[in-house]
Amino acid sequence: MTVYRERLWAPPALYLATALVVPASLLVFLPISVTAGVVVAIGMELAVLVLLWVLAPVIEVTETEFRAGRAHLPRTAVGAVEGFTGAAATSQRGPQLDARAWTLFRGYVHGVVKIEVRDDADPTPYWLVSVRHPDAVTRALTAASAMPEGDPR
Repeated sequence: MTVYRERLWAPPALYLATALVVPASLLVFLPISVTAGVVVAIGMELAVLVLLWVLAPVIEVTETEFRAGRAHLPRTAVGAVEGFTGAAATSQRGPQLDARAWTLFRGYVHGVVKIEVRDDADPTPYWLVSVRHPDAVTRALTAASAMPEGDPR
């Protein structure tokens, strides 16, 4: 069962900025052919929009695991969880970042959540993941980790 889920969509301004692909491709292909220019412009715009949609990672907390994009961390390996916003989030992404940490950042998402990895076989000390609602992710991970291991829910 999913406890928390969010997709890190790009902001509307970025989708609007993709419209610049249209005049750029028209400038290149209109001298060749008007039809080719229009077809390529539409095709490139659609391709960019599809890429933005497909590459938007999903952050999901379930009762058995935490997923960030294609990576997943079993709930049994989740340790301490902290959420950060503002200057604290910037500091976590910068000066305080451990080079061994696993990261998933999106520049347009300002909050981060830091998840300690409790697995002796894993050299990664923690995951640092961009999220829009760090407090909600922290609550979801804390609530999910409070369940007994044998709980069938």
